Amino acid sequence: MSELPELADRFLKACRGREILAATAESCTGGMIIALLTDIPGSSSMVDCGFITYSNDAKMTMLGVKEKTLSLYGAVSKETALEMATGALERSKAGIALSVTGIAGPDGGSAEKPVGLVWFGLACTGRPPLAERRLFENRGRDYVRRETVRTALQLGIEMLE
Repeated sequence: MSELPELADRFLKACRGREILAATAESCTGGMIIALLTDIPGSSSMVDCGFITYSNDAKMTMLGVKEKTLSLYGAVSKETALEMATGALERSKAGIALSVTGIAGPDGGSAEKPVGLVWFGLACTGRPPLAERRLFENRGRDYVRRETVRTALQLGIEMLE
């Protein structure tokens, strides 16, 4: 088993241990996290849903991200990642929600927000939401997306263990 499936399995086992369901709110990964989780047999007892919110409109409509947040801070920001995670938690039966929003490349980056910048949001019932920023090396779109999936799962495991 490779690293990502092992991390997904550990994350789901941590959810099972806490007797909670998981949800994801994904932008730059386009559903890679929820796909990895649901590849695991028996995951239906630990996964509620995945929101794939690539556009700003989808973030607002599906997750309740505020238009003001997007206009002030942009889609790739701490504030948006937090609202995505909180929205996924509120709009699901999950006890933990992981969100990711970033710039996977090859274009779309700027001096302020370069390719490889990803914000992670974590919301867990009964705890304040958290956000983490990572700047991955620009080694291509696939690399940034894989590292985003790996980091999201690791952060989720840390929150649950």
